[in-house]
Amino acid sequence: MPESKGRSKPVFTPPPRRAQKVTTGNPAWYAPVMVGLMVVGLLWVVTFYITQQRFPIESLGTWNIGVGFGLMVIGFAMTTRWR
Repeated sequence: MPESKGRSKPVFTPPPRRAQKVTTGNPAWYAPVMVGLMVVGLLWVVTFYITQQRFPIESLGTWNIGVGFGLMVIGFAMTTRWR
């Protein structure tokens, strides 16, 4: 029985992988800003109710509640990106 010939092509070697950028965590300012927005929003709404709707901005009227909750929602939305 005849022997088979050896392989004439070189063995395939995959190209080297590129180094990927490693991103771990958030910048140092991220967590304080996130917590700060939630606290400022809470204080905004509490101030609005305690001062009988005269502060923080009287001309906004009940929209002050929207501003306070908006700040809190932005802070809460930042928690979804926190690592």
